Amino acid sequence: MEILFALVMGKPLWMWILFIGIVLLLLVLDLGLLHRKAREIGVKESLALSAFYIAIALIFGGFVWQTLGAMSGKEYVTGYLVEKTLAMDNVFIISLVFTYFAIPPKYQHRVLFWGILGVIVLRAIMIGVGAALVAQFSWVLYIFALFLIATGIKMLVIGDKLPDIENNPVLKLLRRNLRITPELHDQRFFVRRADPVTSAPVTWVTPLFVALILVEIVDVIFAVDSVPAIFAITTDPFIVYTSNIFAILGLRALYFALAAVIDRFAYLKTALALVLVFIGSKIFIADFAGWEKFPASISLGVTLALIAGGVAYSLWRTQRPAVDG
Repeated sequence: MEILFALVMGKPLWMWILFIGIVLLLLVLDLGLLHRKAREIGVKESLALSAFYIAIALIFGGFVWQTLGAMSGKEYVTGYLVEKTLAMDNVFIISLVFTYFAIPPKYQHRVLFWGILGVIVLRAIMIGVGAALVAQFSWVLYIFALFLIATGIKMLVIGDKLPDIENNPVLKLLRRNLRITPELHDQRFFVRRADPVTSAPVTWVTPLFVALILVEIVDVIFAVDSVPAIFAITTDPFIVYTSNIFAILGLRALYFALAAVIDRFAYLKTALALVLVFIGSKIFIADFAGWEKFPASISLGVTLALIAGGVAYSLWRTQRPAVDG
């Protein structure tokens, strides 16, 4: 029983089964019914699917609130908001990857779908390691907090800096060690074609597969910020993992709408930087004030206010001038 308890990280097994069942159902619905054939996803469909995923995430948050208590429910919502905002900031990088490899919109969903499967596994590993470290060494939370403060300040000082995909070391490594076709082959990741030296048929990877690898690498880099951020909100592995995965599942649906209007959210990164500084500061504020834990209600309120303010200010500053009729 102790081994089983450790495996489910302190929560009843049925709660993990329920969560995994919902995720699997969403993935099957997505790939098996909604996107069996490659096609471009329009903005209206993207927004509708995103609203559906947000509704599912909030319903699950209500379940967490009802089952584990108000504090856990607030921590889940706070974690979901932070993860969602971090993921939205990540859309721009993914868009650059697709543009660089000239991936048509109708094939982008395939990359994002298989990318999310990798994310589910990678996040489980990173969160599991993080939970083990926090349980064994409580001072790790202070390291996470200082890292978040430094990251937030760096984002405020440096601002936006376009990544150089052409000189990306991972891309250079892939080009040296893989046979990569110069052109796409529909939505296939691998093709069989002749070796240029021996003329024997060998397996080549397509630019679509290379884009998938880079998207996964982007998520690993992105997780370096998001995992410490969520652990600074709560150390409950169940809330950490579920809020992470629900936010990322919804991002894939929202991507196609965000990619078209990403320029309208120019100041969201500033708001996100302030959120990271605030979340990183919470543990030090709680210690200074003599609190056992930073109040979840204040944490949720401040996070929501910063994100909403960033979105509203971005939309106001980037509003398009009215055309005189």
